[in-house]
Amino acid sequence: MNFTISREAFLQPLQLVAGAVERRHTLPILSNVLIRVSEGALWMTGTDLEVELIANIKLSGNSSDGQITVPAKKLLDIVRGLPEDCTILFSVDENKALLKSGRSKYSLSTLSADDYPNLEDWEGDSEFEISQESLKQLIESVQFSMAQQDVRYYLNGMSLETSDNQIRTVATDGHRLAMSLVDYSAESLPSKQVIIPRKGVMEISRLIDDSDTKVKVQLGANHIRLFSNSFIFTSKLVDGRFPDYNRVVPKGADKGLVVYRDVIKGAFSRAMILTNEKFKGVRLNLEPGELKITATNPEQEQAEEIIDVDYQGESLEIGFNVAYLIDALNAIHTDSVIFKLSDSNASALVHGIKMVDGEAIDDDSSQYVIMPMRL
Repeated sequence: MNFTISREAFLQPLQLVAGAVERRHTLPILSNVLIRVSEGALWMTGTDLEVELIANIKLSGNSSDGQITVPAKKLLDIVRGLPEDCTILFSVDENKALLKSGRSKYSLSTLSADDYPNLEDWEGDSEFEISQESLKQLIESVQFSMAQQDVRYYLNGMSLETSDNQIRTVATDGHRLAMSLVDYSAESLPSKQVIIPRKGVMEISRLIDDSDTKVKVQLGANHIRLFSNSFIFTSKLVDGRFPDYNRVVPKGADKGLVVYRDVIKGAFSRAMILTNEKFKGVRLNLEPGELKITATNPEQEQAEEIIDVDYQGESLEIGFNVAYLIDALNAIHTDSVIFKLSDSNASALVHGIKMVDGEAIDDDSSQYVIMPMRL
């Protein structure tokens, strides 16, 4: 097996698949990348048994078919460190992989490709095509609300749900909830809900960009797979039932606070400097037309911010984890936001407000529910 390729052409797919490789694993072969040449194309595969990433590129120079696995990190570091615009000759000699470029020469250990694990074959129950831009929006609008290493394993991921003409993502860690949806006009989608594990979510977000290039998404009983022109990504799904998030969305919130996003985000960010490092609690005191934000810490230091808001309800005092509020504001991209509240013991519903023909209307494509704190 051998092939000749430019550094740039080799580096791009290698960087893609290296993200799926598990560096600290009990199986040595999982630290390797599978390299296969077949019919003038180079295929590279990385996996940690939870996610699998395959990238391919057409070879223009001479090549001979074959396959081998080599240490992913070492190969990536070598290729990345070679001079730009250089040409690389890759070949296999007995149990060694050889890389030559100019007067540089490297020899890497190998393991048999026959022992490389592949995620089992499976049939997709449903599939749809979506632009990378829309998929990235669905993920980035909610991924920060995923739990981390929660014993409720079904929270350590993101729910992806299809129904009729909508695709929805939801994530929660039990203290906050993030929801995002996009309309899907191409066809009516079957009702299906899956939970993508945290690593799968982060890898998909890394792989896609803000372009209108389409990706095909295939959903199975235990896997999700994405197809694009440059990669095929597969992830196992979390085996569990996602909680009924509709039950925690506030229904009777009769108080609405409207404010410029940048103004309140700046006030929260400054107040957070003097919060308790562990709990990040801030107290919100609402009066008609005015919001006072206060924070204290064990050193008896105090922050106070007063900003003008559009609020006409009765006086209200409520506490929140300010980091959760800032995360939600970072995910909203409209100039103004609305906080919908009912009382000091009820969750807040936060989403954007957009201007359409000079009129302010709710932008509920992304919504955030944040539980209050006792301070």
